Amino acid sequence: MLNLEKLIGNLRHQADWLGIREVRETSKHLICRNGKFDHCYTLIDHGCVIEALVDGQFAYSATNLLSPQGLQEACDRAVFLAKNTSAWKIFPFHTGCRLKAKGQFKPVHQLSLNPTTAGDVTTLLLDATQKMSISDKIVNCTAQAILAEQEMNLVSSSGSAIHQNLSFVTTNLSATAQEGLETQTRSTGIPSHQGGYELLRKEDLEREAERIGYQALELLKAEQCPTGNYDLILAPDQVYLQVHESIGHPLELDRILGDERNYAGWSFVNLSDFGSLQYGSPLLNVTFDPTVAGEFASYAFDDTGLEAQRQYIIKDGLLVRGLGGVDSQKRAKVPGVACTRASSWNRPPIDRMANLNIEPGETSFLEMVASVEQGIYMTTNSCWSIDDYRRKFQFGCEYGQLIENGKLTKVIKNPNYRGITTPFWNNLKKVGNASTFEILGSPYCGKGEPNQLIRVGHAVPTCLFENIEVFGGSA
Repeated sequence: MLNLEKLIGNLRHQADWLGIREVRETSKHLICRNGKFDHCYTLIDHGCVIEALVDGQFAYSATNLLSPQGLQEACDRAVFLAKNTSAWKIFPFHTGCRLKAKGQFKPVHQLSLNPTTAGDVTTLLLDATQKMSISDKIVNCTAQAILAEQEMNLVSSSGSAIHQNLSFVTTNLSATAQEGLETQTRSTGIPSHQGGYELLRKEDLEREAERIGYQALELLKAEQCPTGNYDLILAPDQVYLQVHESIGHPLELDRILGDERNYAGWSFVNLSDFGSLQYGSPLLNVTFDPTVAGEFASYAFDDTGLEAQRQYIIKDGLLVRGLGGVDSQKRAKVPGVACTRASSWNRPPIDRMANLNIEPGETSFLEMVASVEQGIYMTTNSCWSIDDYRRKFQFGCEYGQLIENGKLTKVIKNPNYRGITTPFWNNLKKVGNASTFEILGSPYCGKGEPNQLIRVGHAVPTCLFENIEVFGGSA
């Protein structure tokens, strides 16, 4: 990594404020299939982006030419762009939008992701595919891991100096069963966490591999999910995507302000809704919290240098705060959070989710099931769709079970549900306690043009919703 504090002092510029953000990331992608090694590749990404403020306008220029000359050329471009677009600025920013910040973030984990780790991980993945293959009806088994390490430095002309060093592990196990014309797939989803090699435990992978193998076979014999209105229990690995799509994205302030229109990019939420919209039932408490140890999008500062803090987004069902960084907060005059983030050194930071969590409630899973006379339990997303304003949605899950008279009974296949965002969350009837709470995440949150894939975390409990429209078959 570069000595940015020295380099920024040597740059010649006429900006009102200048920042440099350097990012270096190394990621290894490993896949095994049906007891055999499939492929492995490594990506190394390293560069800097320079941000300049001139006459109330921010502009950016990125470079992977990390010599003093390369950085000076990027600085000149950023200043030129800011100066020559300031006449058309939509909001007059000032140096107070980039306050001085100093600090570092380096979570403690037990075992580093060193170069020898890839061979050990491959062995674990090969074993997992063999554990999934419990029958001749299992026709395909895949085990995948992504291991990444990222180092980020940020300095500014106002005296900021931030260093963050992170490690990430994502896995996925998938088993496909076939009998005649019937095919069913069961997977672990994409559990993702911050940490090191200690997250890849042989016994955990083997247990999960056997589970999804058996459940894939179960689905071959299962009845189709019924159609009608039912009470619906969602497992954490489905709740997290429901939070992501119907709470996270519509509350991003750049969408509400009209900046973002990609990937179902608008929002039904208005600026006047903050402090007044009953987004969900009084049981719904959603926090933005990048301080959670081990969650996938934990950090100490966002990519503008704003310090990350735990904040309520929805409190007792009431919408109180937006997912917007300091620039969007200034424009919208709405409270936000430290969430201005970029996917790499060659992208400008925009409003993004980080760790967006539902706080645990007071109900155990068994108590939740016992309270349901006629309902369905669903787990692990298989498909989803949501409209451009994030109002109407439908989700499909891999695996379901009927709930009859307070007990889990038959396994059902192809379970789906649909709803409208605020009525759905206002139908939240019970929130699982700490025993149902899981820390999850995804490396594949897409947004922006050009696209930015970024890591997000969601820590959520099991949840019960009443009177939800459910249907079977392909969603």
